[in-house]
Amino acid sequence: MLILVANLGSTSFKYKLYDLVPGDHETALAEGAADRLGLGASNWSIKTDKDSSKGVVDLADHAQAIDFHFKELINLGVIDSIDAVDAIGFKAVHGGPISGAVKVDDQVIDTMQDFADVAPAHNPPYIAAMKAFAKQLPSIPQVAAFETAFHQSIPMSRQVYGIPYEWTTDLGIRRYGFHGASHRYIATRMPQLDSSISKVINCHLGGSCSICAIENGKSVANSFGMTAQSGTFHASRVGDFDAFALMKLLTPETGLDLDTIWKKLGKESGLLGISGVSSDMREVIEAADAGNDRAKLAFDAFVETCRHYVGSYLAVLNGADALVFTGGIGQHSKVLRKAVCANLDFAGIKLDVDKNEQANGNEETAIHAADSKTQIWVVPTNEELIVARQTFDVLTQ
Repeated sequence: MLILVANLGSTSFKYKLYDLVPGDHETALAEGAADRLGLGASNWSIKTDKDSSKGVVDLADHAQAIDFHFKELINLGVIDSIDAVDAIGFKAVHGGPISGAVKVDDQVIDTMQDFADVAPAHNPPYIAAMKAFAKQLPSIPQVAAFETAFHQSIPMSRQVYGIPYEWTTDLGIRRYGFHGASHRYIATRMPQLDSSISKVINCHLGGSCSICAIENGKSVANSFGMTAQSGTFHASRVGDFDAFALMKLLTPETGLDLDTIWKKLGKESGLLGISGVSSDMREVIEAADAGNDRAKLAFDAFVETCRHYVGSYLAVLNGADALVFTGGIGQHSKVLRKAVCANLDFAGIKLDVDKNEQANGNEETAIHAADSKTQIWVVPTNEELIVARQTFDVLTQ
């Protein structure tokens, strides 16, 4: 089955095309991307195992990006025609009460729209793309694999907030958890690397960050809450934040209205907000090394929020068999990994400094010391493969 897995942002379009039959073969035929949709001069690229192509073109929206990339895939000989694609899978973010992977229909889109206010950076572009695919390719089924699905196994005692109970039952205000595809991949992969591993703390650290406690392949705790703005620090999103601080912000003295506050918390906070330098961890570390105190504070605070959840999940799991780093920062920042693992000897977590230094981030690498009771790994995630598998399952059930 040929499955195209779409990963969308408000002005970006990324995808992988899989030839997939689980248990038989799972081959990535191509991957592509386009940015600056609607902003002019979109950078686009396509890679296969034999060829690559890239350039700059004006793409007004996701519909044009979809059409452009399908034509390029045909030109490169990856597919003979658009009709060759059997399904489109989406790494959808927030479906509220909808759990798991489901066929996209009007009800799914309407529900995603209902939760767009708490997933403003994610749901709207996915809704737009789903509609664009349906219009251009009406015969190709679409599947939404919601990021929240992997976390349905979390006990309700870790899902509820300390709020009036009817807000939870009637309005759906609770901790949902996200990055489900990434955490599900790690949950699947770690026992394959070592069959003794059943308790995992997975640190998905990138532009968006979350930490997950996994036991016997199931999520039992996740740092995200009601929205993807919460939990650990993010590149430019706030992470955990005291709601009552709004009382201090919504005063005549600040001149801030609620819309401005939401924008600042969602786009101008996290690493960027504290450092004043960048939302890119590499640039923050570089500035900190050059003596920028705010950049150093941003790095240190990021480390502390990660360690906070690692410590919490050691308690949840009664110890861990493996601590895993994935995502752009987790895989590539040896400085960050060293800082997160520091002084965790009491929990049996000991980093091998040399192995950590040598890990290149693109390969599965064990970086724990020989006498560490808890294994420490760098493992590249593969969210698209998980979504492709879920899409296959939905369409073959």
